[in-house]
Amino acid sequence: MLLQIALRRKASALTALVTAAAIALLPMPAVHAQAKGPPVLRDTETEQLLRDYTRPILRVAGLEKQNIQMVIINDGSFNAFVADGRRIFVNWGAILQSETPNQIIGVLAHETGHLAGGHLSKLRQQLATAQTQMIIAMLLGAGAIAAGSVQRGSAGNNGLANAGAAAIAAPQEMIRRTLLSYQRQQEENADRAGVKFLTATGQSPKGMYETFKRFTSESLFASRGADPYLQSHPMPAERVAALQEFASTSPYWNKKDDPALQLRHDMVRAKISAFMERPETVYRRYPQTNDSLPARYARAISTYLHGDLRSALTQIDALIQVQPNNPYFYEVRGQALLESGKPAEAIPALRKAVQLSNNSPLIEMLLGQALVGTDNKAYTDDAVRILRAAVAREPEAALGYTQLAMAYGRKGDYAEADLASAQAAYLRGDNKTARELATRAKTRFAVGTPGWVKADDIVAAKPPRN
Repeated sequence: MLLQIALRRKASALTALVTAAAIALLPMPAVHAQAKGPPVLRDTETEQLLRDYTRPILRVAGLEKQNIQMVIINDGSFNAFVADGRRIFVNWGAILQSETPNQIIGVLAHETGHLAGGHLSKLRQQLATAQTQMIIAMLLGAGAIAAGSVQRGSAGNNGLANAGAAAIAAPQEMIRRTLLSYQRQQEENADRAGVKFLTATGQSPKGMYETFKRFTSESLFASRGADPYLQSHPMPAERVAALQEFASTSPYWNKKDDPALQLRHDMVRAKISAFMERPETVYRRYPQTNDSLPARYARAISTYLHGDLRSALTQIDALIQVQPNNPYFYEVRGQALLESGKPAEAIPALRKAVQLSNNSPLIEMLLGQALVGTDNKAYTDDAVRILRAAVAREPEAALGYTQLAMAYGRKGDYAEADLASAQAAYLRGDNKTARELATRAKTRFAVGTPGWVKADDIVAAKPPRN
């Protein structure tokens, strides 16, 4: 189930821009520092694969108990970054363009290097120092400009005014170069830490090297003539040479990925292609002559997405015959039926998907949506139970609260319906609607009850940062 969720980020322009560049795999354009970031994609299969990739790396990095989350960004470019010390963000393009698990694992090891090194907090300290220095320089420069203006008015001398302008510009340029130098050092440290983590977990750093080498080939023209002291990342060719020098000494340099892991990786890449790319692109990647399981998976999803439900179900059922215990095949079958206006027919497949996925909350939300969508009141209590369990484990997923509000409304429990609707609006960033609904919910609950307290929290809460 691929869901799109808006991710909002707030930061000062300076801090957001410098931080994003400092902790990203690649330098990020200024547009990424805007108040509203790109939407997030949610998919149980993809998130589970990324968690399996990062778990051993986080363990050796000493971050196993930090509850580091994997977040998939709706962006087709190859990039990954950390932004808040507790999440690793990965563009779907990075997963799709990684031909082997080892390549994307290398990227995740690099980002873990940033987390383990505390680069975000250290960068914030550097920024705070830089901002203080800039303020002092600007005050001194402004004072000189003001003095020069007085002298110019009395004696026609503008020397102090020019000196004041220089006093502002020169320290700012020096501070900027110092920050960029610090960022380049962080990137080099993250590269080395990533190789260290891969070696400690018995994995090859070759995929990490291959990824950076490809970036070097793609950016040679763009970096030609660039001032290396004005870059937030090391120069591509130098970075790859340094990475190869210490990565190739790993005893696991030539170790290959496990075939079963490669298949899971290829299945996720096929799923991402089917959901995110145009059908003609999907069929170029996975032509009918390709009878592999990933190719069949991609074509089945693309077929249902573009209107041929009967053919899609036939293809999905054939996949289930090959892997009858794969929860994601049942999930896709249920999703295809649900999105085609057949919620009742979707329920058996989604129940099976929930069972096989060990009660994945995102799949439970999809099942709850199907139960609510039937308009059969006999399913209402079941929907409430399933959706309450789902949002308890995924409290930031607005879909679960939206469906829970509908289920409560069907029961006639308008207090809980208003509260769930308020929670959904709050998570979507619609704070005005959230406060209005929570205020109404408070009038329906007895004062001091758990529902009243939750509604009161929403009324009093500040907008969420993420």
